[in-house]
Amino acid sequence: MNVTLIATYELGRQPFGLASPAAWLRRAGHTVTCFDLSRQSLDTGTVAGARLIAFHLPMHTATRLAAPVIRRVRRINPAAELCAYGLYAPLNASYLRSLGIRHILGGEFEADLVRVASGEAVDVTAGERTNGAAKPDLPRLRLIAPWRRDLPPLDRYARLQHGTARRVVGYTEASRGCRHLCRHCPVVPVYRGRFRIVPPDVVAADIAAQIELGARHITFGDPDFFNGPGHAMRIVEALAERWPGVTYDATIKVEHLIVHADRLPRLRETGCIFVTTAVESFDDAVLARLRKGHTRRDVERAVALCRNAGLALAPTFVPFTPWTTGASYRDLLAEIDRLDLVEQVAPIQLALRLLVTSGSHLLDLDDLRTQLGPFDEGRLVYPWRHADPAIDRLAEEVMAIAGRRLSADRRAVFDEIRALAHDNALPLPSGTAPVRQRTEMPYLNEPWYC
Repeated sequence: MNVTLIATYELGRQPFGLASPAAWLRRAGHTVTCFDLSRQSLDTGTVAGARLIAFHLPMHTATRLAAPVIRRVRRINPAAELCAYGLYAPLNASYLRSLGIRHILGGEFEADLVRVASGEAVDVTAGERTNGAAKPDLPRLRLIAPWRRDLPPLDRYARLQHGTARRVVGYTEASRGCRHLCRHCPVVPVYRGRFRIVPPDVVAADIAAQIELGARHITFGDPDFFNGPGHAMRIVEALAERWPGVTYDATIKVEHLIVHADRLPRLRETGCIFVTTAVESFDDAVLARLRKGHTRRDVERAVALCRNAGLALAPTFVPFTPWTTGASYRDLLAEIDRLDLVEQVAPIQLALRLLVTSGSHLLDLDDLRTQLGPFDEGRLVYPWRHADPAIDRLAEEVMAIAGRRLSADRRAVFDEIRALAHDNALPLPSGTAPVRQRTEMPYLNEPWYC
């Protein structure tokens, strides 16, 4: 069967969500064509000849971008079977079906996608929520090395900026899913506290293929690299031994940075140059609502532990929530400055607004549900307005600043946002952190995270 796999956006990375199922489909004897629409145009001839067209939907932005493409694909090839797979497929099953999607696959989708392509009977609601709860079944797959040769070259994707040097970046996953149950996380409704390890030989083969294609830095895209710390350390030990000089980054929860502090120096020694961690807020009440598992003091400790180990920390935030106040937003900025994190925070992180998606565990919060409007299928969220209109105006103005100054000096953008938060009139608190040069901080030159 001719199968077309489509990705719309994957954070400036070469899509693992195309490469992995492509390998499975090819092994089963299907002809596979992949399109990453963030880097290439859709070929109408290929679409017209496909019998199965599947869309990878790993995130909110990708799902919104996919909607007009799905409509276009239906016009080009109305006879094709349409499938949506990935975290945001089951969360938006009803909407996707209204667009013509027949097959909805959630986590661990590769084997089911092969079954769909082969015409076998498949539970087309795999991973879908029923009566507010995720289906309990989540297959355990023996994953194989992704097939990347038909994707756009790695040098067309986000680069690592480290000092004055730029490095081509590869992307892989050592595990999928997550042990934790953060309320705002899209992994939770699908995996429900479970995670699946990718065999080390598969991870190594994927890294080897990307290094052969020019990668000199690897991003581990696991929701939490230390869900299985022993597994993670075996992966990076092998990476350092086989490819000395290749660097990497990973995402690790604040609480895991503390619990596994003894492993941080070894991360640095094996080539880790920065760690992304979802701080989200410095407000302990908000952190409790989000069920993050850490406190404001824990963040300070994690920053110090990483700094002592020689690891840069790249925090992410959700600064605008229904519980944000003008004072708490100014406090967030002050704390970022006090902890000397300004250069390590992408400006867009100062503008993000809490997304309440279909199936989100945020819907368990009574005080939030009363503030939500009806589900908006165009935006794929339950919209909310802050009780204080000034907070919504501030959020819009901060987003405007961050959006128009994506490549500007981070300190300059931060100072502009801080002045705005202080009404451009009140005296600003004097910074206590030492001034660092932007080039000292490694970062990926793709700033969007949602």
